[in-house]
Amino acid sequence: MSKIVILGGGESGVGAALLAKHQGFEVFLSDQGQLKPEYQQNLVDAGISFEQGTHTLSQILEAQEIIISPGIPEKSPIVKEIKQKNISLVSEIEFASRYTNAKIIAITGSNGKTTTTLLTYHLLKEAGLKVGLAGNIGQSFAKQVMENQHEYYVLEISSFQLDRCFKFSPDVAVLLNITPDHLDRYEYQFENYIQSKFRIFQNAGAPQTCIYWSEDPVLMSHAQALPKHAQLKTISFSDANAEMLIQNNQLIGRSQFHLALEDAPLKGPHNAINMSAAILAAESVGIQLADIYQALKTFQNAPHRLEPCGTWNGVQFINDSKATNVDAVYYALNSFQQPIILLIGGVDKGNEYEVLDELIKSKVKGMICLGTDNKKLESHFGNICPQIFSTDNLQLAVQKSIDWAQAGDVVLLSPACASFDLFKNYEDRGNQFKAMVKLLQDGE
Repeated sequence: MSKIVILGGGESGVGAALLAKHQGFEVFLSDQGQLKPEYQQNLVDAGISFEQGTHTLSQILEAQEIIISPGIPEKSPIVKEIKQKNISLVSEIEFASRYTNAKIIAITGSNGKTTTTLLTYHLLKEAGLKVGLAGNIGQSFAKQVMENQHEYYVLEISSFQLDRCFKFSPDVAVLLNITPDHLDRYEYQFENYIQSKFRIFQNAGAPQTCIYWSEDPVLMSHAQALPKHAQLKTISFSDANAEMLIQNNQLIGRSQFHLALEDAPLKGPHNAINMSAAILAAESVGIQLADIYQALKTFQNAPHRLEPCGTWNGVQFINDSKATNVDAVYYALNSFQQPIILLIGGVDKGNEYEVLDELIKSKVKGMICLGTDNKKLESHFGNICPQIFSTDNLQLAVQKSIDWAQAGDVVLLSPACASFDLFKNYEDRGNQFKAMVKLLQDGE
């Protein structure tokens, strides 16, 4: 019996272990941290041996194949040992895709992939399809494949997952954009990260549909890497031949799709791209226009993505805590015409802030740097933004924003940075911000 080892006991790792056991493999799961009690119970119930708090190398290196958590970097000692032994090392996505005949829509991009994935899933589900949501969001893809209840899957795929995909070939592949992110995982070489994202197309042939924003600068400069034989569907702000044209505040599809952006569930030019990709993906699997129009009316985006979280004295507060890179902030700033007070900062991931300079000059009346080390932000924007305040306290940040704000202004939390210096994660940061806005509204 072939042995499968799973490294990492989170949602994807435990799901992969359950699927591997279901397929008849000998399975062992190893996690250097502590497994959640419910995951431990899942493994015990399935008769799967596991360890936590350590990696026993002798056990791990006995495997014929290893399924690795996307959170474990390539440069970690355990991965180096596995590579030296030439043991097959794959992601949960690669492994699980071998055991399903369902149609798969896979979505990646530096920004917007969660929104696009959720909207695509919503369009399919509302049209009555048996569809699962997985990848970086929802339940484990592998576990859902084992349960075999879906005819379609919509997967949000990260670069880390793509790094360990080799034969994965989704029926519809979406690449929204590529901007610098996670460079600490890619030896600070942007080209390495670009190549990782392009792996979404690596096995695309004639039966597959590939959807992308044709004016993304990186995709334009790497056009030779686009698949030659797949069905290409483009999104554009200027090309009348694009499958979806965004022009004059409208989405105009070659399929006769037509939507005024003022009636759309998502705002901002970046979300026009996200909506276009989701609509094209839904059309690609046969969803009718009437069903798409109907489903768009009921879509609600996930929290922490340009999320309105209240108004106080005529000042609108927006929680965009998920904006953990510079380009996400660029999109956020472009979504508002009103004067903005910007809350920015956290753990810098090698950010280059120059792309924001003109928007900061033209739109931002005040910048509040929120982090334990704000020197880089203060240095870069000191001569660009009219007023800057620096703090490591969210309450003080919100207080300063209301000191500066006037009726009609927007207070925008869009950090461009990771959250781990002051918060558990971006959700914690966004939730604390929303709680403080609610206190304002309640007069406390």
